[in-house]
Amino acid sequence: MLILALILSYLLGSIPVGYILSRALKGIDIRKHGSGNFGATNVFRVVSPWAGIVVLVLDALKGTLPVTVLGDFLMQSSPGLDEVLVRLLLGVAAVCGHNWTLFLKFKGGKGVATSAGALLGLSFKIPQLGLIAGLCLGVWILILLATGFVSLASIGASVALPLFMLGFNQPLKLIIFSVALCLFVVYRHKSNIGRLLRKEEKKIFKS
Repeated sequence: MLILALILSYLLGSIPVGYILSRALKGIDIRKHGSGNFGATNVFRVVSPWAGIVVLVLDALKGTLPVTVLGDFLMQSSPGLDEVLVRLLLGVAAVCGHNWTLFLKFKGGKGVATSAGALLGLSFKIPQLGLIAGLCLGVWILILLATGFVSLASIGASVALPLFMLGFNQPLKLIIFSVALCLFVVYRHKSNIGRLLRKEEKKIFKS
């Protein structure tokens, strides 16, 4: 049952919302425009701000729903399982689906929204994570307001996650989970890091 749930989490995470919405609204392949990514930021710039917000919400739900709904189902059908570990694995599977989607030849997004959604879902089930999730959101907002770079804000928040986990003495499994999400996000932003270093990265709002 756990294997099936992990597969379903991966498939849900694999749904390329930005690609589908861009096709539907503008008839374009979003991967051939802007940064070439089908995440919320590129859809925000290329299609419309509202489309970007919709993609952001739906991509986040791809992380939240497996952790909560599928997690609840598994715990009811197999109560002997380690609840925290099960929900962590479901969240990681969803993020992997987004980053390496089955539907676009295993090329995907950067995983920020889906990772945030998984963390949000975990905070519903593990109350002490609510504060950490809120702090990471605060880091993201502060960096975005200070620099205007979504990529830098995302990298900063992802790096802050395992640091907050350590600072609040969370269990080892949660620390490992946070490090995995951090590495996923930083690795997927390697092209953005290059542009930031070359001072070629675009800000979310034109100055």
